Amino acid sequence: MSRERDALAELDELDRVFAALAHASRRHILGVLKARGSRVRAGEIASRFACSWPTTTRHLRVLEDAGLVRVEQEGRERWYVLEAKLLQRVVGGWLATFRRGGVPRASAGRANSDRA
Repeated sequence: MSRERDALAELDELDRVFAALAHASRRHILGVLKARGSRVRAGEIASRFACSWPTTTRHLRVLEDAGLVRVEQEGRERWYVLEAKLLQRVVGGWLATFRRGGVPRASAGRANSDRA
């Protein structure tokens, strides 16, 4: 049961990360964070987008919920920090399964349950 729980948790994490990466604006935010030293003020991120502040905050929230960024509050400033290790682990791990010719462990369980 523990292996199944671990596989489901892994699949949930994979789904959250890929869902966050699905939108071009969120990928752009991650690129901005990486290019600017992995830590950027919220206002600086917002200034790089043509969309409204509420839309930008929704994108930032999705990234935060996926664990791809974290927020550090310093006084009145909110800093967004890239969590590159999670991104590398999840996406890199998923890609590695294809280099090895296998099927991602959690994805295999889900594929079988989807056919039922």
